[in-house]
Amino acid sequence: MTILASGSSGNLTLLETARTRLLVDVGLSRRETVRRLAAVGVSPEQLDGILISHEHTDHAGGLPALTRHWPEKTIYLTEGTHEALCRALPAEQVARIQRVEYIQAGRSFSVGDIEVNPFRVPHDAADPLAFSFRANGTKLALVTDLGYLPELVKIHLRDSDCLILESNHDVEMLKVGPYPWHVKQRVLSRTGHLSNHAVSEFLADAAGFDGRARYLVLAHLSEQNNHPDLARLSAEEALSRRSEGCARFQGQLLVASQWEPLGPIAL
Repeated sequence: MTILASGSSGNLTLLETARTRLLVDVGLSRRETVRRLAAVGVSPEQLDGILISHEHTDHAGGLPALTRHWPEKTIYLTEGTHEALCRALPAEQVARIQRVEYIQAGRSFSVGDIEVNPFRVPHDAADPLAFSFRANGTKLALVTDLGYLPELVKIHLRDSDCLILESNHDVEMLKVGPYPWHVKQRVLSRTGHLSNHAVSEFLADAAGFDGRARYLVLAHLSEQNNHPDLARLSAEEALSRRSEGCARFQGQLLVASQWEPLGPIAL
């Protein structure tokens, strides 16, 4: 697993097995996507599919340009997300997204030897999804862009060998930051983004986080309303106060970046 970019300016994650390469979200330009893939020795020709979580620009904005050059790549997304993209994009860009396979929350499917398990998350998009993936006896969960953690989402995160979880903003930084008030309200809402505090409450709760992940990655940090050190300290404090008798987290805590790839991490 390599997180090639994670944040409000664009998201791009590469999953690889010996047989399969799956790109999750394309929130960067074609040129930057190709450059970051090349940095880990992969070209778009080698991709077996592209998986889109929802239609927002930082997750799907680079899709039309990428599929213009590689139209044979299959795009996996929900019908609602596809319709939202078609409404938002000019007709010539819509026409570039040719090979589409619809997916649904709760219905698993496979891309090569990677099993994909989509599940719905609370976010202000048409049909937003998060995912868990299984391959070679390991499980990875990738969960960003959600306003809170419903119990069903917590269930999907259990038994993960690697958990990539949004820690988008520090509440106080957001409140005094430069965003207009209506944007602050959106981010803070139950269909917005997870705060450092919300993540810390989840990590400290043994009934929510089982603590077994070998890697815990804090992702989708806001450049304006968070700082990697703040997110890390909040998570470390939460992990330190897990109650006695529950599983201690003994894995590695990492913070994903908008600008520098994280990985490859072998699972």
